[in-house]
Parts: sequence; C-alpha cells; structure tokens
Amino acid sequence: MSTLVLTILLVVFVALVVLVVTRSVRIVPQARAGIVERFGRYHRTLFPGLNMVTPLVDRVLVPLVDMRERVVSFPPQPVITRDNLVVHIDTVIYFQVTDPKSATYEIADYIVGVEQLTVTTLRNVVGGMDLETTLTSRDQINTELRHVLDDATGKWGLRVSRVELRAIDPPPSIQDSMEKQMRADRDKRAAILTAEGSKQGAILTAEGERQAAVLKARGEAEAVVLRAEADAKAQAARARGQAEAITTVFRAIHEGNPDQPLLAYQYMQMLPQIAQGDANKVWIVPSEIGKALEGIGGLLGGNSDRASAPSLPSLPTEPAVSPPPLSAVPPLSAVPPPSAVPPPSAPRSEFDPPVGRHADLEGWLAGRGGAVHDGTVGDGEGGPVPGTGDAGSSPFNDDSSLV
Repeated sequence: MSTLVLTILLVVFVALVVLVVTRSVRIVPQARAGIVERFGRYHRTLFPGLNMVTPLVDRVLVPLVDMRERVVSFPPQPVITRDNLVVHIDTVIYFQVTDPKSATYEIADYIVGVEQLTVTTLRNVVGGMDLETTLTSRDQINTELRHVLDDATGKWGLRVSRVELRAIDPPPSIQDSMEKQMRADRDKRAAILTAEGSKQGAILTAEGERQAAVLKARGEAEAVVLRAEADAKAQAARARGQAEAITTVFRAIHEGNPDQPLLAYQYMQMLPQIAQGDANKVWIVPSEIGKALEGIGGLLGGNSDRASAPSLPSLPTEPAVSPPPLSAVPPLSAVPPPSAVPPPSAPRSEFDPPVGRHADLEGWLAGRGGAVHDGTVGDGEGGPVPGTGDAGSSPFNDDSSLV
C-alpha cells in the first residue's frame, strides 16, 4: 500500500515540475514582443528569444505585439471640398509599432484609431482646398496627413512613415464636365499649334521662294555680265585680228610697191565678183573704172614695141563706155614689170595716167575716204551707162565676154 502511494506522489511531483518548467519558459519569435503582467499589472516586455517568467504569478498577453511595419488600406471616404463638391478619397497608411507597452495599454485597437484619425485629418486638409487644387496637390495632402498622424499616434507607440492617396474620385457629372473641358482645351491647343505650324510653314515657304528668286536673279545678272564680258572680249579679239589682218595686208601691199597697171588689173578682176549673184539686177559701174581702163590702155599702148602681149582695144571717144571683155585683158604675166615702165621724164600723152600709185584707189585699199571708198555716185552713175542698154539690167550679165 505504501509503495503505491509513493508512486502516485512521485508521478504528481514530476507533473508539477513539468508544468512549472513549461509555464516558466517563453520563446518569443523575431519581430514580436510580449507583455508580461504580474498579478494583473504590467511587469515587463519580452523581446525575441528565450525568456523566463514566474509561473502562476506572471502572465504573458496573447497575441504577441507585431513590431513589423504594416500597410493598412482604408476604404474610400467621402470628403467635401471648399467648393462644396463631394469626392471619394482612398488612402493607404504605412506605420510601425515602436512601443509595445503603449500600443497595448494606450489604445484598445490602434488600427481603428489610425483609420478614424486618417479620415478626420483628411477632411480637415481637403476641406480647405477646391477640387482642382485637391486633384493637383497630392504631395501636399500626403505630407500634411503624415505630420498630423505621426504626432497623434506617437503616444500610442506608433510611427507613421508614409501616407498615400490611392485614388481621388470626383462625382460622375464633374468627371464629364472635366473631360469636356480638357477635350476643349486640347482641341484649342491643337488648333493653335496647327495655325502656328501653317503660319511658320507659309513664312518659311515665302522666305525660300524669295531667296530662290534673289539667287536666280543674281545668277542671271552674273550670267548676263559674264556673257557680255565674253562677247566684248570676243569682239575685241576679232577686231584686233581684223586690224592685224588689215595691217598685214596693207603692209604687204606697200612693201610690194604695186604699180598703177597692177592695181588696175586687180581692180578689173574684182568686177566680175561684184556682179555675181542671182539677186543682182542692177550693177552700178564705179567712176574709177574709166581711169583704170585708161591706165591699162595707156600702159599697153606705150609699151607695145617691148611687150609681146596683145594690145587692149582702143577706148571709144564717147563719155562713158562699157568695160572691155575680160578676154581682151592681158593676163598678169603679160603685163610688163615695173622696171619696164618708162621713167617719168619720158614723153607721155596728156591722157595717160601718171605712173605710180593711184591716189583714190590706194586710199580705197587703205580704208581712207575717197572717190572710190565713200564717194557718192557721179553724174554718169545715176542713169544708164552709154552703150550698155537699159539701166535695169546688168551690163555684165548682158555681155557674154564679162560673164
């Protein structure tokens, strides 16, 4: 009997020891805190790790206080603005428990307290703003809310780190009006930008056309100047070439010292070329042809005993005669050289031309004014030449010997 009692007592003692140990050891997880009450009063705070309490005397409050930062979203709250418009604002609060004792004993439910404090503070802040300022001043509202909530929840052992307005919803009618206003404003801006673009485009186009016209006119002016300079240089070069050619011919003629018969003969050879052409209906015989023929006839008549060439036919006694046929004019080789011409002291006929250069013909060849070069038609040249027929027909065309 005594053995059974001892066994029961031993079992009871072991159970009491296990119960005491179980009630004395408390393990607190990380980011948690426990509140210990002794005989119903606050005794101490249990921090994360292994903690020992007195069983049957100390009591740990359940649940443990969460020390992590919490994010609490509150439903949209109706708020009246200064211009008497009701908007619904949805807020999000970021806070953290810094003092487990104050969060446990200073307020019964700090989540509800934060929510109500947020609503009242939000109404106070937004009530002093109009709708447009409320929609565009989110940062200002967030800052004011955070300061007010942080000051009010400090005695609760809380720290409000951030407040965000998640949505601000004005009434549907106000939303439609705002959309229309924004649409009209954007249409206005678009029309202004389009008009400014068209204006700038027209200005740029006009400036481009003006610059193009100026450049084109300047280019044409420079081209005209360059062409005029080129033409002037070309004309000057041609004039210099002609002057040099005339000078060379004139110098060659004077250096060759042609006599009167040679000049007369060359003059006679040029007459058929003057009469060439289908359009030549009238041929005006120059007044110098008589003197040229007289010179040739006098020379050949005076030197007939020394020249083997056939003599020229004697000139008629009429005032004006037709030129002899070219077949009767001796060739250039038959004309005696200048050395065969008798000296001036030899007896000559009063009708023979002077030996040497013919002044009028030489002036015509040199380009100076004279009877051959620029004299008017004589008394005998204004009408028909005697012995040549009608003045309307070319005498050389009618004479087969001169054609």
